[in-house]
Amino acid sequence: MNLSFFDQFTSPCLLGIPLILLSMLFPALLLPSPGNRWLTNRLSTLQSWSINLITKQLLTPLNKNGHKWALILTSLMILLLSINLLGLLPYTFTPTTQLSMNMALAFPLWLATLLTGLRNQPSASLGHLLPEGTPTPLIPALILIETTSLLIRPLALGVRLTANLTAGHLLIQLISTASTALLSIMPAISMLTTIILFLLTILEVAVAMIQAYVFVLLLSLYLQENI
Repeated sequence: MNLSFFDQFTSPCLLGIPLILLSMLFPALLLPSPGNRWLTNRLSTLQSWSINLITKQLLTPLNKNGHKWALILTSLMILLLSINLLGLLPYTFTPTTQLSMNMALAFPLWLATLLTGLRNQPSASLGHLLPEGTPTPLIPALILIETTSLLIRPLALGVRLTANLTAGHLLIQLISTASTALLSIMPAISMLTTIILFLLTILEVAVAMIQAYVFVLLLSLYLQENI
């Protein structure tokens, strides 16, 4: 049976039940739970160091009022990072290649930052829609443009994450298919293609980490504008 290149992005099902929820929760089960001991093992120490580093990087652009979001932003970063990296393993499914899931993460958090700004400082939040010193004839057009750019922020977050991960997975599948097909015909070219595949896989690991960081960093920047 010939499979399409896009079949890898189809959510797996068991007895007609989608397993995307299990795919999202499984990375959390791999994280070691902290114990009551003062001296932990190396894995727990590495986990604590990574979480502290991620939290410090995400909270750098925020003031003290934004530190209340530390748990949400850090948890989201760890979730996206785990899902993106585990999705690079063979015979796995990456939920973050689904635009519906990314939009379900981006839209509520973006809306929460927007409502926070409208509640705490409505004048400053609405002031972003009209730059200072704008000529009077351009005011309606600029308000329309700024409102549109504000409303497409969650769409940009979801599409960016989906497009980058989808493109990387497709490239890996295309090159691996070409390498397997050329193995019996041109072994030298097949070996060269395999080396390219290895380098591309390393690049995709970096892309998976960067895209998770960019997603959460942009949310923190949106939050900073509204606090």
